[in-house]
Amino acid sequence: MDFKALTSLTEMFFQTAERMGDKPFLWRKIDKEWQPLTWTEVSQAVVQVAHGLKALGLKSGERVLLVAENRPEWLIADLAIMAAGGITVPAYTTNTVHDHLHLLNNSGARLVIVSTRPLAERLLTAALQADHQPTVISIEPLGLTQNPGIELRQWQDLLALGAAHDVATPPVSPARNDTACVIYTSGTGGAPKGVMLSHGAIISNCMGAYHLLEEIGLEDQVFLCFLPLSHSYEHTAGQFFPIAIAAQIYYSEGIEYLGSNMAEVRPTIMTAVPRLYEMMRGRILKGIEKTGGLKAKLFFLALELGAKRIEGQKLNIIQNLLDRLLDLLVRRKVAGRFGGRLKAMVSGGAPLNYDVGLFFTALGVRILQGYGQTESAPLISCNPPSKVKLRCVGPAVRGVEARIAEDGEICVRGELVMQGYWNDAEATAAVIKDGWLHTGDIGVIDEDNYIRITDRKKDILVNSGGDNISPQRIEGFLTLQPEIAQAMAYGDRRPHLVALLVPDADHAAAWAQSHGKPPELETLISDPDFRQHVAQAVDRVNRTLSPIEKVRRFHLIPEGFTVDNEMSTPTLKIRRHVINARYGADLTALYEDRKA
Repeated sequence: MDFKALTSLTEMFFQTAERMGDKPFLWRKIDKEWQPLTWTEVSQAVVQVAHGLKALGLKSGERVLLVAENRPEWLIADLAIMAAGGITVPAYTTNTVHDHLHLLNNSGARLVIVSTRPLAERLLTAALQADHQPTVISIEPLGLTQNPGIELRQWQDLLALGAAHDVATPPVSPARNDTACVIYTSGTGGAPKGVMLSHGAIISNCMGAYHLLEEIGLEDQVFLCFLPLSHSYEHTAGQFFPIAIAAQIYYSEGIEYLGSNMAEVRPTIMTAVPRLYEMMRGRILKGIEKTGGLKAKLFFLALELGAKRIEGQKLNIIQNLLDRLLDLLVRRKVAGRFGGRLKAMVSGGAPLNYDVGLFFTALGVRILQGYGQTESAPLISCNPPSKVKLRCVGPAVRGVEARIAEDGEICVRGELVMQGYWNDAEATAAVIKDGWLHTGDIGVIDEDNYIRITDRKKDILVNSGGDNISPQRIEGFLTLQPEIAQAMAYGDRRPHLVALLVPDADHAAAWAQSHGKPPELETLISDPDFRQHVAQAVDRVNRTLSPIEKVRRFHLIPEGFTVDNEMSTPTLKIRRHVINARYGADLTALYEDRKA
């Protein structure tokens, strides 16, 4: 594939489809059996849906919201929107009505493609409130007994409209610098911002990934797609990169089936977020502890010797022999859990905990930690297979220039950089200066040009699933409750959010008096009834939040965040690093199986 000569993502797809013809491309389970769609079948569907969208009046540059779980129709719709000259606006299946409403109004989406009735219920509620009501196209029948007052069309309508044109080519051939998609990501102010990515930005990412992984061989690759395609990481690495290398894509049945799907599909390359590795590590350790005996001893010996070798400690003759023997007795079996033919697992979307990376690498599972963000389409850097540094995120991939600013911020330049935030010139100017994208991350570049991230400049949490979360938004909702005076959300690199809460002193005193309790906060915060009272306030807030924003547990403290104790600035902004230093152990305890 000549990446530099490509004019668009659709051209990349149609070139590959023509070359692959009737070979299998997309796989999904139907009646417990994996069923394929060939490259030719998918290509024909893309062309038909593209013509169908044009027949519905879609004009070049207009936005189409896409709300669906991972499935073949997601890819077909995405490519068809682009082939019709439109711009895809992916939406998470977990979006609330409020989230959908923001995307509809901010993007001005003219059309919406939604997959199922459960997803359509929230979407339709938002569409009825939108500034301009879109036409809604459902992939599956919605089974409505009455039209809610919105123009509804069926996926089959698009295919029929497109088939009526009786042509084999798409209606539009986008240019490389045309906007391919607008992917919304959370900002520090809380309202998601639309990141405009050109066709060239994503093609540049595919080129970087190709040159990064070509040393392991990229023929006949198999991907298992399970991260949300609405996330820029999976959108590029799990959809367009497989297209670029003519790989097969299997759509996972869901995270709960991931283990069985891996055994069935036997993927060769997987893209995942750190949370997946954390979960797998936990399951493996629980299984080993349950088994016990000689198997457990051999496992932990393989882990110990592998870790020593990776960290540069010399093994003696006996340890070397044991280490090689453990390749057969332990590491080969661990590889079998991943299907047995995995060449690499690429970790991205959030920082990978060093101990988790060391665990898998010591067991012979190659993990390549990368780095990026939605604003860079998203790939910036990644460890190459031939030289992995677990504490680094690798060198910048081909086509990317990276440098460290005077204040330590990582800045990148190249075709991968977004075109800007949709309808937000001020926010765009704040992060793109003289062509350089200011990532908001602090880091260093070592003698091998590997990037090591040391801190985060921007006030955004990235959970272990790779989701960007604005803590200020959640804290704002919490502190609006009469029971809560101050709050700090916590959960960077963690599977979910917890919070540190300061009860409102006046409210607490009134509650104590009415319940015959001591009024001192130092005593009240340990009272089960008072904790339950505060928990009700947290529950009220959680009902308004998306799943990734919900606060699962909290820790109460009697001392407020003030200027005097250095936990607050004069402008009443909380100083997270100071609070973390003081209460980090209490927050960490909220993730353990005990009461905090």
